[in-house]
Amino acid sequence: MGNYSCHAEGYEQLYQTHILQVNVPPVLQVHPESQAREPGVTASLRCHAEGIPSPQLTWLKNGMDISTKLSKQLTLQANGSEVHISNVRYEDTGAYTCIAKNEAGVDEDISSLFVEDSARKTLANILWREEGLGISNMFYVFYEDGVKVIQPVQCEIQRHIKPSEKLLGLQVEVCPKSEGDAEQKCVWATAVNVKDKYIYASQPTLNRVLIVDIQSQKAVQTVSTDPFPVKLHYDKSHDQVWILSWGDSKKTTPTLQVISQASGGVSHHTIHTQPVGRQFDKVDDFFIPPSTLIVNHIRFGYIFHKNEPALHKIDLETMSTVKRINLKEFGCVPRSLAYSHIGGFIFISCRPNGTGASKPQLILDSITDSVIGHNRDVTGTPYVSPDGLYLVSVDDADGLMRVQTITQRGEIQEPFDIHTNLHISDLVFQPSFTEAHQYDVFASSGLQTDVLYVEPATGNVKMIKSLKEPVKMAEWPWSRKNRVIVASSLFGQYLMTPSRESLFILDGRLNKLNCEITDVPKGNTVVWVGEA
Repeated sequence: MGNYSCHAEGYEQLYQTHILQVNVPPVLQVHPESQAREPGVTASLRCHAEGIPSPQLTWLKNGMDISTKLSKQLTLQANGSEVHISNVRYEDTGAYTCIAKNEAGVDEDISSLFVEDSARKTLANILWREEGLGISNMFYVFYEDGVKVIQPVQCEIQRHIKPSEKLLGLQVEVCPKSEGDAEQKCVWATAVNVKDKYIYASQPTLNRVLIVDIQSQKAVQTVSTDPFPVKLHYDKSHDQVWILSWGDSKKTTPTLQVISQASGGVSHHTIHTQPVGRQFDKVDDFFIPPSTLIVNHIRFGYIFHKNEPALHKIDLETMSTVKRINLKEFGCVPRSLAYSHIGGFIFISCRPNGTGASKPQLILDSITDSVIGHNRDVTGTPYVSPDGLYLVSVDDADGLMRVQTITQRGEIQEPFDIHTNLHISDLVFQPSFTEAHQYDVFASSGLQTDVLYVEPATGNVKMIKSLKEPVKMAEWPWSRKNRVIVASSLFGQYLMTPSRESLFILDGRLNKLNCEITDVPKGNTVVWVGEA
């Protein structure tokens, strides 16, 4: 989408503009698909929909519109995206259909509610339907003493994979003890969820990736990589795990490798991407846009090289470079990217110049690969919400968070500023519990003990305080994110952020601390598994 202008060469003042609006039919998900409740308790059914323009939501019960049946007991919340039933009765049993509709089309799905007494309840109902537990809906935390699997509702540790535990059917240990080490400790850099089947976790000092099977909650395989694998990304549309290795702790020979068929139960290996200009050793970082509800296939990624004012556009299927996008005219050496499918914008954060002064972000059109210009005077690391409608930029040099709306016609609005001295380390978006089609922001601090909560739609701000000191920056060489914050997925209400010695689970619905889990040193590699 965008503005397409036609003019005669040499007569730029004579032009005509055509505005192309791309409407996208709704795509929705409901949660839970089914649940069992005893009479007298509360039940909630949620629906999340995305589309262009934003879809309108309607709920039916057994085919009948429930809007005429609303009462104190049966209410619609979060602008109609949640059905809330207090004091459920047997007659509330039924199929609740969420319908999302806009100008481009319609989508629907069913969430089933069973009201049954405790005598008829099965163990499966209790575990899977009511509490949403089981092997899914867990945080996996990789830390010095192995891996802990944590259920966030009651803050229970479900499983502890110790460093000395052997891989399933093999004599290889999860974290082998090095010669001269007094203790057997693990070193992790990053980890990714692969289709809720496996977790891939990089072990930089062991030059390998460890694969954990989610069904059995056991480590099952290691994959050798180039030395010092520090960054992983899972590309769902091609079922690939991309790996950035440094070569050594000083980043002297960085390389990119790919594991194909990552969700398959096969013996895995890596392959190198095709080098750019026959040079493997210049890779500084890479960026692959994430898939969303309405964008499920990603065609291209971007690689940037150390101290080079350019982006290298890479075809994810062939893993070969298709174009070099020159940024020299703008004096921009890219540091981080974010992508909005609304308008196809790529926001580029540039490295500071020689004096340390921050440079404004560049906006790249991903279709024409041309730089549109600067994003006003906005500087810092860009983050885009999953629906593509909010750009949040964090500039720690000025202690500033700037929030911009991207309209559904692809217009980037003026920023509004949130001043903070938090030194933000990491930032995540979570679907709002009060507004349909909205996302809230949670940001962790790399120096302080607080988490910042922001409603981008309203500008409301809240601090969740006293979450202890983060891992020291000097103790986390793998990235600038020395205190990550990880949200549970689309319908989850919990987030996790580690301190130097503990884990803090936050309740995103209530915007407050849920619990602390102690004695988990340097648990700064966290993955969520599940949909609840």
